[in-house]
Amino acid sequence: MDAISKISEFQKFGWVLGLERMNVLLEKLGNPHEDLKVLHVAGTNGKGSVCRYLYEILQAAGYRCGLFTSPFLEVFNERIEFDGSFISDADLQRCSDVVLAMTEEMVAEGHESPTEFEVITAVAFLYFKEKNTDFVVLEVGLGGRGDSTNVVKRPLCSIITSISLDHTDRLGETIEEIAAEKAGIIKEGCPVITGVENEEAMWVLKHKAIEKHTPIFDALQSPFEILEETVEGTRVRAEVLKETYEFTISMVGRHQVQNALTALTAIALLNKRGDFTVTDEQIAEGFKRAKQIGRFEIMEKEPFVILDGAHNPGGAKALKETVLRHFKDKKILMVTGILADKEVEEVLDSFMDITKDFIATEPDNPRKLPAEELAEKMQKRGGHVHCFSKAEEAVSCAQGLYEAYDVILFTGSLYLIGKIRGLINEKGVRET
Repeated sequence: MDAISKISEFQKFGWVLGLERMNVLLEKLGNPHEDLKVLHVAGTNGKGSVCRYLYEILQAAGYRCGLFTSPFLEVFNERIEFDGSFISDADLQRCSDVVLAMTEEMVAEGHESPTEFEVITAVAFLYFKEKNTDFVVLEVGLGGRGDSTNVVKRPLCSIITSISLDHTDRLGETIEEIAAEKAGIIKEGCPVITGVENEEAMWVLKHKAIEKHTPIFDALQSPFEILEETVEGTRVRAEVLKETYEFTISMVGRHQVQNALTALTAIALLNKRGDFTVTDEQIAEGFKRAKQIGRFEIMEKEPFVILDGAHNPGGAKALKETVLRHFKDKKILMVTGILADKEVEEVLDSFMDITKDFIATEPDNPRKLPAEELAEKMQKRGGHVHCFSKAEEAVSCAQGLYEAYDVILFTGSLYLIGKIRGLINEKGVRET
């Protein structure tokens, strides 16, 4: 059995927050995480983009950098990246065999079995230690306080991006409760950088920083000017920590400017502190080449075919603002599928402001909202809806309608976007 199949067997233990199992497993592995220099990133939306900016900038500066993110879109290896490449199948197998041997030991000794995500996190730590990484950009999987990545005791900094309602069954039903979970990554004396708009959430983060005797830097207070904005990217001039920077980001949307400012604040702070040396030119190079697959990813331009994993209210709002800024008065077809445990009504509020023409489908996931139920919700809001439970049929229908629209927008659950991206790459944008 290969590594991915073995790891997937741990899904039966679900996503159980808490660090006890992780601490036991890592101790058996020799605590590889303790030798890593980590930039730790949490948040509801934007954390993946901030991680990508940090990773590309540090690589542009010549550092050997690791990146741990989730979930993956098309291949499992996307989760663990080093020096510009996904972990190889051979390295994944080797590191997984070591970690899985230790999990068997744990269970034999009477310890609770680790979860799937805990096993994957341990594999990443072991791999990054073996690769002698200079820095690791570490994305939180869920929440912060009880997430398996939170075993890192002394990160170079803790970064918290936007906070909105998501995973309310696990993290809390209010913004304040969710912010408190995210604030769990704040450590004694380790600086905190935030990209948080919500005032209630910021209040929670500031009080946690005071409690932990650590400085907090609000990246969104940095003055900036947008010099040019197109679907190819945005050119920005910003003043961060009393220094002026000019750069172009390739990721589209005003929310990506906020994410870039959050990443830049962390880079500028650690640069000043002497943790690494990065020039303005290297910062500009990293921003320019940073891209996230499945996040307002333009696959084609005539018509525009765009993939975006907007799956919660914050992401849906950001998508709406970006689409209406660049494609106002254009004819748009949206293909979407959503998980049933998301804030579906709020997501649809934003989607219905983008267009009234939809293809409803569903992710290949047990938590899916059935396509028929999604279509019914859209129709009640005045939407014109085609309905296909299978993503393959939804893509085929959309391809048959390409000539009637200016923009074909595939959006919703990342599980769906990964599937659709694979279909498009395999069969081509226009095959029907």
